[in-house]
Amino acid sequence: MTAKEPKDIIATFSIVGYDPAAQEWGVAVQSKFLAVGAVVPFAKAGVGAIATQSMANTAYGPDGLALLEKGYSAEEVLNMLIKDDPDRDMRQVGIVDAKGGSASYTGKDCYEWAGGVTGPNFAAQGNILVGEETVQAMAHTFQEATGTLAERLIKALDAGQNAGGDRRGRQSAALLVVREKGGYGGYNDRAIDLRVDDHPDPIKELERIYKLQQLYFSPPKAEDIVPITSELKEELVRELTRTGFIKDGTKTLTDDAFYKALTTFFHTENFEEREQPRGQIDMAVVHFLRKMPSA
Repeated sequence: MTAKEPKDIIATFSIVGYDPAAQEWGVAVQSKFLAVGAVVPFAKAGVGAIATQSMANTAYGPDGLALLEKGYSAEEVLNMLIKDDPDRDMRQVGIVDAKGGSASYTGKDCYEWAGGVTGPNFAAQGNILVGEETVQAMAHTFQEATGTLAERLIKALDAGQNAGGDRRGRQSAALLVVREKGGYGGYNDRAIDLRVDDHPDPIKELERIYKLQQLYFSPPKAEDIVPITSELKEELVRELTRTGFIKDGTKTLTDDAFYKALTTFFHTENFEEREQPRGQIDMAVVHFLRKMPSA
């Protein structure tokens, strides 16, 4: 750490993105900074997404979204945010608006290497990086990757790390994706809101918990819904017994007792979103059960 790199500066790289087909907006970020997800990412469904970093002005998040909601473009909002900010030369911001327009700003006093890349539906930026390869890798990967917006954002973040990443190291990461009524129960727009606050490999940990989030909360795939055949039922009974959900032996186990144990498993492990009508099961849950430790 040099005198020119204050300890509380948010040395960060991030990518802000939009998926017009899914109508999703999101931000993925990694930093040598504790709990970066509490500072950098902001997004609102139908409005846009913002990453504010370097000497982050967190007011840029809500203020910028309010301006985007009024119909201003990403570039217009960026100019309005920095215009009257006395510390704008230390700020870094990435914005994507409701139509996928993008803008990125790096103040002239941000610590090297610092800069950004924009394109249709994305803005990638970073500061205190090994080099510009990090933002170039994020931009290229986001544009070329397939999958959901969340998957493309994570892939881009990982590519940025592999290209050099934050010069000071790694500590935290976050992923925020919004979609109209995308939150739990449809009550808000936070389809994905995941944070790794302190970890030696935060992007890989973010990828791991993203997969868990998808297991728990994404809709089951039609091809994974199968009938509970006699053979599959025998396996489920063995696994439910091994994991302690069936405790009274299996020789006299009735159908009702089996389904009661299966329901207890689903509810204990928070798989309510993957429950199926009696006689059917989601194989994603079966795979999870097979890997559970024994009681």
